[in-house]
Amino acid sequence: MSALRNDTFLRALLRQPTDYTPIWLMRQAGRYLPEYCATRRRAGSFLQLCKSPALACEVTLQPLDRFPLDAAILFSDILTVPDAMGLGLYFAEGEGPKFERPLRSEEAIRALAAPDPTAELGYVIDAVSEIRRALDGRVPLIGFSGSPWTLACYMVEGGASDDYRHLKTLMLDRPELLHHMLSVTAKAVTDYLNAQIEAGAQAVMIFDSWGGALSAHGYREFSLAYMQRIIAGLKREKDGQRVPVIMFTKGGGQWLEAQAEAGADALGLDWTTDIGLARQRVGDKVALQGNFDPTALFAQPEGIRREARRILDSYGNHPGHVFNLGHGISQHTPPEHVAALVDEVHRHSRALRAG
Repeated sequence: MSALRNDTFLRALLRQPTDYTPIWLMRQAGRYLPEYCATRRRAGSFLQLCKSPALACEVTLQPLDRFPLDAAILFSDILTVPDAMGLGLYFAEGEGPKFERPLRSEEAIRALAAPDPTAELGYVIDAVSEIRRALDGRVPLIGFSGSPWTLACYMVEGGASDDYRHLKTLMLDRPELLHHMLSVTAKAVTDYLNAQIEAGAQAVMIFDSWGGALSAHGYREFSLAYMQRIIAGLKREKDGQRVPVIMFTKGGGQWLEAQAEAGADALGLDWTTDIGLARQRVGDKVALQGNFDPTALFAQPEGIRREARRILDSYGNHPGHVFNLGHGISQHTPPEHVAALVDEVHRHSRALRAG
């Protein structure tokens, strides 16, 4: 494969000096882009788009053709893993993801098995290879998965939930049964991410979208411990290059010190945590990724630029910052506002380095 021409993102994750702060966006290939919407219509559905390596490659590259972003992220969905475990993923119009067979019985949970990622998830692995070839060294490619806890939220509830009552009831009534489910899912995620790395992913990210719904004790036992297990099992070097790992718990800013001990190279932050204080709290243990509020992208460009400068100034002229949103971009975001954000991050961070 071609040599990497822009490795700023990877160097920032490893806390190495960079000429500017790199930026990519969670859900950067999405419905806010008209070209993405056109490709999705051609695919017929979101799931068909995910399951076509050629179309997944096409939409992965679309934001890079619009904006000078510093990384590409595989176009897929965190729920492909439980789908491969036999739960029957489908997307109800206007309702989001659902599972035909949520895990509500001990028998179903005990029968759960980790899939072979090159078989049941082969379409994702093929997409990684195709995207990496198409990038041709332009920027690094990020692979990803959901965390075991976050996947369990969907696997037990059967879809999105306001209170996770089925899962939290299981956690308190039958903790050993939940631990079994999380152990199997952690193995599935480890195998899946290693297969992505083998296929060409140059960094990987674990999305713990619902870890912040737990208590402090629950987070350590049922979420963080399993992410730590995954990180310990990952292939951390490929072709002589370090493969950095990013761990992101939305709503988890109060547990940064514990997260920094989990073995990841970088921690993601949502917008509720001050990034300057976070840097002081974790010291030189990890890089930090974040943490622009995605809703702030509805402001006018000058307001967007001002907020970007505030975050960059808060972090300061130190290595180890990857600029990102605090969660996924809204489908209603004007693309020209994204252009203003990317431009300001590059412009102001270069000025910070020069100062």
